[in-house]
Amino acid sequence: MPQSANGALSPLLSLHDLAGQNPHQPLLSPAILADLTGFPPMLLQAGSNEMLLDDSIRTATRARDAGVNVVLDITADVPHVFQAFVGVLDEADEALDRAALFLSQRIRTGDTAGTSAG
Repeated sequence: MPQSANGALSPLLSLHDLAGQNPHQPLLSPAILADLTGFPPMLLQAGSNEMLLDDSIRTATRARDAGVNVVLDITADVPHVFQAFVGVLDEADEALDRAALFLSQRIRTGDTAGTSAG
């Protein structure tokens, strides 16, 4: 059975039918298994009470360790996929503005290299 990073059995993965596929494929758990070497700059947005916050933090750490320029943008007290509430939640509007800024800065400067930033 698949295991999480801390070695505990993952009850969530057991709910999914992997159709005989190897449960240790990087695409099934990129936060733990993917090789992030050479990835372009990465923006990860999550809420502070997000179910996947730990995965976002783990992915950001692993990306930095692999030399990727990564920004981890955590917004307080918002639901999962809060950006979908654009026009309803101010936090969604602000997060999308930050995402647009992230993209425009990289397009303008041509920063597509996977170099780490502090």
